[in-house]
Amino acid sequence: RTPPRSDGAVSSKRIAEEFAIPHELLAKILQRLARERLIVSHNGPKGGYVLARRPSEITVGQVVRALEGPISIVSCLEDSDCPQMARCNLRRPVQKIQAAIAQMLDTMSLAELVGEDVPELLAIKG
Repeated sequence: RTPPRSDGAVSSKRIAEEFAIPHELLAKILQRLARERLIVSHNGPKGGYVLARRPSEITVGQVVRALEGPISIVSCLEDSDCPQMARCNLRRPVQKIQAAIAQMLDTMSLAELVGEDVPELLAIKG
């Protein structure tokens, strides 16, 4: 493993290699994270990506929503055209489960998830 650069920026090529992610897929992931202002890109020969905030200030929920959209464990909760909606016995319990999952993801920070090698790789100062 090559040591992280002193400015903390990590190239997309390096991230793709370290995590075995196809570069095209990683480009889409990085674009979504940047659009939601979770990461910042720096151009140029020493450019790359850095977290926009400290890992303790970014929640897992923010990342999931940036990559996947609204947190939803089943699609039918949002489907008002569902013919079973009026008599569905699972709707309320599933809504509670979904709310609990969303709350857990919104209170869990990236700092709580990362392994010891990830901050080293991304030069995160937590």
